[in-house]
Amino acid sequence: MSGEKTLCVTQIGSDIGTKPKHRGTIRALGLHGVGSSNTLPDRPEIRGMIARVPHLVSVEELDGE
Repeated sequence: MSGEKTLCVTQIGSDIGTKPKHRGTIRALGLHGVGSSNTLPDRPEIRGMIARVPHLVSVEELDGE
């Protein structure tokens, strides 16, 4: 898996009071509260989930080793 890009996704906003689909997307990204992070592969499905909740997450691109 050399050279595969990954994304470090961090929750920066609370999902309290957001739509149920947004809360579900945050959970599907593996985030469990403000400040929690998860490293995920850079795939179209993950990018689509991030695009649904851009106001709640920050994304950092990491190069695979």
